[in-house]
Amino acid sequence: MAKKGKRPKRPQDHYGERAKREGLPARSYYKLEEIDKKHRLLSRGAKVLDLGCSPGSWMVYCAKKVGKDGHVWGVDLKPVDQVLPENSEAVVGDAYEWEPPVSTRGLDVVLSDMAPATTGNRVTDGLRSAGLVERALEVAERKLRPGGHFCAKLLESGEVELLIKRMRTMFEKVARARPDATRKESTEVFLIGLRLKSQDRETPSVENT
Repeated sequence: MAKKGKRPKRPQDHYGERAKREGLPARSYYKLEEIDKKHRLLSRGAKVLDLGCSPGSWMVYCAKKVGKDGHVWGVDLKPVDQVLPENSEAVVGDAYEWEPPVSTRGLDVVLSDMAPATTGNRVTDGLRSAGLVERALEVAERKLRPGGHFCAKLLESGEVELLIKRMRTMFEKVARARPDATRKESTEVFLIGLRLKSQDRETPSVENT
């Protein structure tokens, strides 16, 4: 089978140029920064898990926010070449198999920037993306402390509302966001769960941000 040629690189926009200028792995740094500024996911001393962490932008941001008393773990099928701060570590592994080295309810924040290998079929890609969010939620259910926070990237599809419905049973507040640093042609959105419930409470509303 003949090898497919490499796709031409997309021209950098403001956020891409800014990331390059500031020595960051990718523009995704600014997406998490915007979400965190609005919803205050991260705090000093927090223990954070980043699923789908390569190339390392979210880990760099998280490590800065949690400080020396916090810690950030990341896992991805691809290695992180970025030099990471001392309070963070990335491993090459499968998010369906690898477990963070913390006890049950030992994390303050679970993040997922996981993305599927896209096929070009929006329905198929949406289902694959939703499956990755489901996995992230499974990890959050076991590892996130009551009151902890969650954020995951998702490709727009008919699965979005189903995932929001599930998240409503888990978190006190559920929101969705499309940060300014998201490319205009992208179909990605971010689902945010704030304050993991320790018991059943009233169903929260969903905010569009």
